[in-house]
Amino acid sequence: MHIEHIAIWTQQLEALKSFYETCFLAQSSPKYTNPTTGFQSYFLTFASGARLELMQAPDVAPAPTGARNTGYAHIALVVGSREQVDELTHRLETAGYRIAGQPRTTGDGYYESVILDPDGNRIEITAEATPRS
Repeated sequence: MHIEHIAIWTQQLEALKSFYETCFLAQSSPKYTNPTTGFQSYFLTFASGARLELMQAPDVAPAPTGARNTGYAHIALVVGSREQVDELTHRLETAGYRIAGQPRTTGDGYYESVILDPDGNRIEITAEATPRS
C-alpha cells in the first residue's frame, strides 16, 4: 500500500500552483474545472513521483489561524544534502517566504528547515537521512 496523493484546499489556487512549481520543481497537470460546482484543481507531481492535489471551490472557508490545529501538520520534501536544505531555505527567505524554522537537526534525526507556503501550510525541507525511530 502507498499514499496516492495528498490534497490541500486553497482560496488562491494559481498562487499555490506557482509556488510549488517554482520552489520545488513540481510539474502540474492541466487545470480541472467542474462548471456546475465551480470546483477547480491541479495535480502536481514531484520528481520522486509523489503527488499533491491543490483544490479550490467557492464554499471553502479559511483555515483556523492557530499555530497548531487538528489535522495534517506538514508536508516534508527531501531536497538532498544538508547544503541543499541550507541553500533552498536561504533562497526562499530571500524571495520573501516566511521561515518558520531555520535549518537544524531535530531530536528524531532529521536535518530540516520549515517554511510556510502562501496559505501558511508548513513545509519541512529535509536532507536525505535515516531518522531515529
